Amino acid sequence: MKQSIKSIVFILAVVILVAMSTYTVNQTEQVIITQFGKPVGDPITTPGLHFKVPFIQRVNSFDKRYLAWDGPMVEMSTKDKTYVQVDTFARWRIQEPMRYYLRLRDERSAQSRLEDILGSETRTAIARHELIEAVCSDKERQPLQDESLGSLTGTGTLGQLRPIKVGRAAIEQEVFDAAAPKLAEFGIELLDVRFKRIHYNQQVLERIYQRMISERLQIAQRFRSEGEGEAARINGNKERDINEIASTAYKRVQEIRGEADAKASEIYAKAYAQKPEAAEFYKFIKSMETYRKIVNGNATLVLSTDSELFALLKRIEQKEQKEH
Repeated sequence: MKQSIKSIVFILAVVILVAMSTYTVNQTEQVIITQFGKPVGDPITTPGLHFKVPFIQRVNSFDKRYLAWDGPMVEMSTKDKTYVQVDTFARWRIQEPMRYYLRLRDERSAQSRLEDILGSETRTAIARHELIEAVCSDKERQPLQDESLGSLTGTGTLGQLRPIKVGRAAIEQEVFDAAAPKLAEFGIELLDVRFKRIHYNQQVLERIYQRMISERLQIAQRFRSEGEGEAARINGNKERDINEIASTAYKRVQEIRGEADAKASEIYAKAYAQKPEAAEFYKFIKSMETYRKIVNGNATLVLSTDSELFALLKRIEQKEQKEH
């Protein structure tokens, strides 16, 4: 019985010793063996079963895959003193496990170092460029124009944006180029850096809204001015056309009247010039028409004795006296 117990205890001790002397490296891991806190040998990156000295050696495993860093949204200033909130993310991996372990020990320290370096380089890059460079992704991209503005955008700076010389992609590349060598000192390979989103500060938003309102008011005023100018031009053309039409019509009326008077005079001349009695009768009719125009119930005439009008009246008076 005692012999059986000893055998079981021995087998269990052997199993425990073997279990503590072996370890498995996954395909997604890389391992550094430490002895009393100091690395022993080269990093182990080959997956499979491996051996170590039990009790005194410890297995430190690190992820071999691409890792993510998602930084906090940080407020920073652009070159044109506009405050924006930038949310940045990056992809990285452990390229040199030994250096990584000696400098950082674990992923938590690596994330902290990434935040320090990438955050600092992002602030520096944003501060070197104006807001429009950070907002627009590509310098070749043309901003959309409001079609309702028509030709107004071609005059002055109304509705126009500053030309994009760099673009957001180039700023991200600046952050990458500046941060990659610094992270390489910690055994980290920086794979990519991107701006997830860029938010305006609340005060900046207010200024942007006020600028938009101001531009729209300017556009509205310009539309009104152009409309008033066009209305004045149309009214001027209308008055000119009316005056021209009236002048032409008046001229034609006078021409017709002149032709009519000439024709009437010609007819009268032919009619009353045939006999002396006819001419005398025509003269008499014209005198009567003249009396009708100048003499009424309230008219007072002052005529000389040799006046033709007075002569006719005198003859009428003499005739009445003879009859009496």
